[in-house]
Amino acid sequence: MHKWFIVSVVLLSAACARKEPEINFQASEAIKYFNTIDSICNKDNGKLWGVNFSGPVMFVDRPSRRIFASRPDREGLLRIKDGVWQGIFPRERIIENGPVEYGGEYYAMIPLPRQEDRYRIITMAVSALYRIYLKSNGFEPERFFIRYWDERPSRVWLKLESRALKKALQSDREDLPGYLRDAIIFRSARREQIRSSQADENRFEKYNGLSLFTSVILCNETEEKANTRMIENIDFFYSLPSFSRSAGTILGSVYAFLLYRNGFDIKGISLNGGSIDSLAVSYFGLELPEISRDVAGSLAIVYDVDAIYKEEEQRMTGIRERVRRQLSKFTEKPVLTLELESPNFDFEPEDVRPLDTLGTIYNTLRVSDNWGKLTVEKGGCLLTDNLKTIRLGAKNIKESKNHINGDGWQLILNGNWKVVKQDDNYSLRKTSF
Repeated sequence: MHKWFIVSVVLLSAACARKEPEINFQASEAIKYFNTIDSICNKDNGKLWGVNFSGPVMFVDRPSRRIFASRPDREGLLRIKDGVWQGIFPRERIIENGPVEYGGEYYAMIPLPRQEDRYRIITMAVSALYRIYLKSNGFEPERFFIRYWDERPSRVWLKLESRALKKALQSDREDLPGYLRDAIIFRSARREQIRSSQADENRFEKYNGLSLFTSVILCNETEEKANTRMIENIDFFYSLPSFSRSAGTILGSVYAFLLYRNGFDIKGISLNGGSIDSLAVSYFGLELPEISRDVAGSLAIVYDVDAIYKEEEQRMTGIRERVRRQLSKFTEKPVLTLELESPNFDFEPEDVRPLDTLGTIYNTLRVSDNWGKLTVEKGGCLLTDNLKTIRLGAKNIKESKNHINGDGWQLILNGNWKVVKQDDNYSLRKTSF
């Protein structure tokens, strides 16, 4: 997020309107980004997927909720200023990276990062434009959460798979099939040993994985640079404390990239069936064992599985320490409990801290639901693993109409909801009017 500040003004009269908060990101920068993004899309011009992704783009500054859009909306909510369509994004809506409907128009929304990062902004834009393309093909936006990917056995297999994929990215054409075969053996062994939903995993990889793949291909001038970015993505994924919301994005993008790098026409990927790894098996002519776990154990030694076990034990030690230090904040009175009905989440993957079976602490989180919008900026909140309940520390809770504030969080309620106190704790209740 960008730093922002309120400019002091001289009040000419009591009726003077307050000036909008100023932010570092300005219209002139937005125009440069719009031009760059259009240039990237027009340079590809459908070569990758058969369609030019150029379309309406919207940057949003989270603190001020200022909008900088490349095109007007259909309902006249935005106003042209300094050559850019501008406005304020509604407080009750979530700011997230992806397709968003605003004023009757679909925009590729890019939340401006805390510190300006040109590559990140451009890739988020291309990723969101690709997701608009998916939506136009009947693949509705989804928010994936595969809980068992954070269980220790799954994490070990996923790390082995990612290590093999990294070697495939670093290898020459001759050695690549061997490393790719190893990665798919680790994947198959995990699926044989751990009850999993392969359909959910495949959709995760196609929705998020292909969007990341597309942004990397279009936003890097050479295949070599794209390959380096993929390796960096693998390293970033490997270090994350939680895999449940990221494994499909990273691994799916790498399989797609390895196919593409070796001449596969990516338009041959079906969005509605099959898996990306099965395409790799077919395209590279890989021969897999009938039962992968029969060979995966000995193969894992080559990839230093003992080091992975040590990493996972350190992770569990960290989880136990977090439980000891932080859990009381979300279990000891007073606590505000929010029951989730149809939530939309927005968060950064590095801000996620699992507590094993007790849930997950999000250091920062933005949630919209039927009851309104929650913004957690510091101090964290606890989300249960079934995605049904959020718990917040409520020691210094303050209420003003439909605004509820606590230490590091704020809640904006819709008109037919209110906070009620029960003993020393708080919860939400829907009113009858």
